[in-house]
Amino acid sequence: MHFVTLGSRLQYEIKAPTVLLINLSIATTGNQAVVTENLFVDPYVYAAPFYVGLEGNRFNRLILQPGVITIEYTATARLTPVTDHPPVIDQVDYALLPPHVLTYLNPSRYCESDKLSGFAFNQFGHLPPNFDRVNAICDWIHANIQYLSGTTNALTTASDVLGQRTGVCRDFAHLAITFCRALGVPARYVSGYACRLEPPDFHGFFEAYLDGNWYLFDPTRLAPPAGLVRIGAGRDAADTSFATIWGDATLTQIKVWADEQPGQTNLLDTNPAAVAVSTA
Repeated sequence: MHFVTLGSRLQYEIKAPTVLLINLSIATTGNQAVVTENLFVDPYVYAAPFYVGLEGNRFNRLILQPGVITIEYTATARLTPVTDHPPVIDQVDYALLPPHVLTYLNPSRYCESDKLSGFAFNQFGHLPPNFDRVNAICDWIHANIQYLSGTTNALTTASDVLGQRTGVCRDFAHLAITFCRALGVPARYVSGYACRLEPPDFHGFFEAYLDGNWYLFDPTRLAPPAGLVRIGAGRDAADTSFATIWGDATLTQIKVWADEQPGQTNLLDTNPAAVAVSTA
């Protein structure tokens, strides 16, 4: 068990009446709990809470008038991750997959697993169908895709990333998800806060369904899986955007942080290839 203190502060300039959906609040799962949390809006506007999507992601809706608004979310998360040893974590045969994970085998907006199936099989099809193959996918992406801000946008898909060989965290995750799905491994996108990420920001990573559990992977290798705190999960980043604007608003400031409490860093220091971590 370990604790992470985290938060985010966003400032927007609102130029016309706007509806803002924010997805900043951390999730509650069997292995991730919200110990404390607070959402602060200045000037005060009611933030209407609701749940969206297959995984029940937590959103708030704000109806805003012209002006400047600051939104700050703070929380403490308690993580009790399940840890396993990779040699015993195998891919689940398609005939035995539970119905609720089948949707995460399908192509989606940013993850065209049908388009890239040939590449995935040529590159990874010879490897044993287990945790190590998913980790090999992450290794390949880390080695062959350059992490470079400003080279992708909201329209960039996994195929684009593979072609241009550049991207950011969400692009790395989309490409890994695409390869996993092409190989028959259910995979889903996860947004969240990340300990030890430099510079601090919202982070995109993914989970693969293996041997009856969802395991965390970060192909950027910028943050330890045990220090990832989920906000939401979905088919791809379209399901988990931290802000959706319907109107005219400009983000003028952003600050994000996530810090593990002292004296509990052993699991975060573990090689991601040596220990599989699940907080689902």
